[in-house]
Amino acid sequence: MSETLESDGKAEGRSADTSESADTGDTAGAASGGEGETSTQDVLVREGDIAGDYLERLLDILDFDGDIDLDVEAGRAIVSIDGGKDLEKLVGQRGDVLEALQELTRLAVQQSTGTRNRLMLDIAGWRSHRRSELTDLGRRTAEEVRDSGESQKLRPMTPFERKIVHDAVAAVDGVHSESEGEEPRRRVVVLPGR
Repeated sequence: MSETLESDGKAEGRSADTSESADTGDTAGAASGGEGETSTQDVLVREGDIAGDYLERLLDILDFDGDIDLDVEAGRAIVSIDGGKDLEKLVGQRGDVLEALQELTRLAVQQSTGTRNRLMLDIAGWRSHRRSELTDLGRRTAEEVRDSGESQKLRPMTPFERKIVHDAVAAVDGVHSESEGEEPRRRVVVLPGR
């Protein structure tokens, strides 16, 4: 099934999306250089540990098997759950359950630390697989728009998904992307030019 909804040659009523990172919150202690980096790294490791404990209790309650892996990447704690046969139930259709679990996990970490966080949760490799799919979709769509000269609207996506598509489109010369609409129906539009 194609992720492209419609094509048209017009670019009316679109505005650059500045909310793509809105779901990421603020990172406590973000600093650069020397001691600040160590402090930030420590904060992110602590966030990952809190999230891992929270998710481990959740898996126990659900009686699901899974291995929890903690990492720090690109200024955020990354928590992954892999290995269990029931984990797809925690991803849900199109990642909707995963998004909800990520928000609950972020809230659990925030309740413990007192600060907002940008924690990223992946379950059964869904986000990494989705990132690959969306990068390909963004590149393909950008090339089609560049070649045809007609803009294309993609189906509504989450902020996570839109960010990946915007990054993929930005890597193709002769096109640009914007977001339009209101959540949860906000979508990427790929346009010729720039």
